[in-house]
Amino acid sequence: MFCETKDLSREALKALGLTFNPFKAVVAPRPIGWVTTIDCKGVVNLAPYSFFNAVSSDPPMVFFGANGTHDADGGEKDSLRNVRETEEFVCNLVTWELCHQMNDTATPAPHGVDEMKEIGIAQLPSRIVKPPRVAASPAHLECKLHQLVELPKDPRSGKRNVMVVGHVVAIHIDDAYIVNGRFDTARAKPVARLGYMDYAVVTQAFEIKRPSWPLVRKTESTETS
Repeated sequence: MFCETKDLSREALKALGLTFNPFKAVVAPRPIGWVTTIDCKGVVNLAPYSFFNAVSSDPPMVFFGANGTHDADGGEKDSLRNVRETEEFVCNLVTWELCHQMNDTATPAPHGVDEMKEIGIAQLPSRIVKPPRVAASPAHLECKLHQLVELPKDPRSGKRNVMVVGHVVAIHIDDAYIVNGRFDTARAKPVARLGYMDYAVVTQAFEIKRPSWPLVRKTESTETS
């Protein structure tokens, strides 16, 4: 199968034997940015973003894609609006135990609704930024806004795509997930986004050491000697 992305309409995809755009299923798994923000009046917002990742480790930088519009009224999404106002946000790690609460926060609640309060998600204060943290999450990233990047609009709907880039100014980790001086990712069981309505959960990790140059590959003789 081959398709050019200039036409991803349902008709074009159907002609290729596809029922949906495969892009997000191919770029997977993607970590979920479960983002808490707060507006200038102190109202908290919590929402998940499937376009989220780290882009640098030193300094530590992350981004999330605030794409499209607020489903309730067509304006900017609350997370983006709040970051514009306060220039702060927190990324909370989504785990297997929290996946249903995370999904509940994807509900298009009206502006001014505190999802944490409405859904019953306990919060903890942050140390440096004002937005709170999800108490049950084993890891949090406190972030300050670095840049808002306007990306090309959706060619069919005209909706905006904005990349929010943040500088991670503080990291919280539950000590129960630190093993031999490292964060045990598999023990935390983070949930990741796939395509369509699909998700994945990390339960096992493996290590591959990075080779040096010149690259030396094992041969049959060296393996059996």
